[in-house]
Amino acid sequence: MATRTDQTLYVQTPEFARHAERIAEVTDATSRLNVLPFSDSAGRAELLSVVFGGALPESVTIYPPFFTENGLNTTFGENVFVNQGCTFMDKGGIRIGDRVMIAPKVSLITGGHPLPLAERREYLAFAPIVIEDDVWIGAAAMVMQGVTVGAGSVVAAGAVVTRDVPARTLVAGVPARVVKTIG
Repeated sequence: MATRTDQTLYVQTPEFARHAERIAEVTDATSRLNVLPFSDSAGRAELLSVVFGGALPESVTIYPPFFTENGLNTTFGENVFVNQGCTFMDKGGIRIGDRVMIAPKVSLITGGHPLPLAERREYLAFAPIVIEDDVWIGAAAMVMQGVTVGAGSVVAAGAVVTRDVPARTLVAGVPARVVKTIG
């Protein structure tokens, strides 16, 4: 797997303790978000501003349920649509471009653990995810840490993306591979 690590975090540090506090705060906010009546758009906007550290662009739509562990490390372009049941583990950073469509149950995962057994429980490892403009990510796809999905690309439903996706391509499978170029 071509998973990249840009940052590691030792779990026995004050920084990790602050990370754990943020997880608790955001989990509380998303728990409340996910049980609001859908018609409560003001309540939804208020809780999303807690999750993401400020108001989202008006053209961003996020349908609950929605899950994240941090929220502060995700940025959205204009006209982004996030369907139900998505998970954004964004400690490593997630940047979503303009006109991106994210189907139900998509997971964007910027973190993991080191491979060596001796380090696995002691460290977290992170790298950012970049979703460029005009991308469509299909239902239940997973995009892993350190991946850039190029402009105009499509990630097929159920794909697991572990490597960068070239612009204007369709990727599918586990692990995801280029199926064809999109004209």
